[in-house]
Amino acid sequence: MTNLEKGSFVKLFNRGGYVLDFSTADFDAFTMDSIGVALCQRYRLSKGKSLMAYIDEASPEDSYKLLSDLLTYYETQYYHFDSETHDHDDPFGLSSGPSGSYKRLYLNCKGIIEKYKTTEPNRELAKAVDESFSSAYMSQQIKLMLENQEAYPADAIGKAKELVESCCRTIITKRGALINKDLTFQQLVNQVFKVLDVMPNEVDDNNPIASSLKQIYGSLKGIVAPMAEVRNAFGTGHGKTADFIGLDSRHAKLMVGMSVTLVQFLWSTHEETSIGNSNPTL
Repeated sequence: MTNLEKGSFVKLFNRGGYVLDFSTADFDAFTMDSIGVALCQRYRLSKGKSLMAYIDEASPEDSYKLLSDLLTYYETQYYHFDSETHDHDDPFGLSSGPSGSYKRLYLNCKGIIEKYKTTEPNRELAKAVDESFSSAYMSQQIKLMLENQEAYPADAIGKAKELVESCCRTIITKRGALINKDLTFQQLVNQVFKVLDVMPNEVDDNNPIASSLKQIYGSLKGIVAPMAEVRNAFGTGHGKTADFIGLDSRHAKLMVGMSVTLVQFLWSTHEETSIGNSNPTL
């Protein structure tokens, strides 16, 4: 989802610092249930500014999830929805008044949600991370994880898994391979190991440290499945109830450390073995 598309949602939902008709407590409960983060509690800003701050830094999946849930709330629970969008004399929101303006925004936002819902999600996501993932992006995300692992362990845990996934999708795309939309997280990482020729069974046995490399590569692959399980249970990205109790910072630090190690290894291997660069000894 582009920044321009996100801006349409902000204009529709942000009502002078408020978000629709939510109180601060209700908005935090809603966002906690949607994406596992109480936005106002996290950012210490108004509801509108907290929403903007989150979608500016969140993963494409989490931004889509929250904005989609807010649009559903607008359609089904917001008191003024009918008066803002169901003017039969102006079915396409062509008037210049406030009602027409909200109607146009609503129709635009509805179209954006349907666009990303009905196209191939993984293809769109791969395109998004391919345009944004880089060494600088990786450093920025690692910085965010390190900052959040003490105060917001669930957010750091969620980002740890998402960073690995984004890195893998980008490498696969840049290497000209296809991403099967039905791949699990473990299978996605396995595909990257194959693309980069760092599978344990492909290490040259003549290499004096072949045995050690095989163990290291196997261990790196082995952390993927438990990383996904921990993120699904305790990280952001899946709806949580208001009484959700997460893991503490030491577990977040463990997840962040594993993610950073794996991503830096995969990304540096990708860069060093790209066309025009010399192949490192694997």
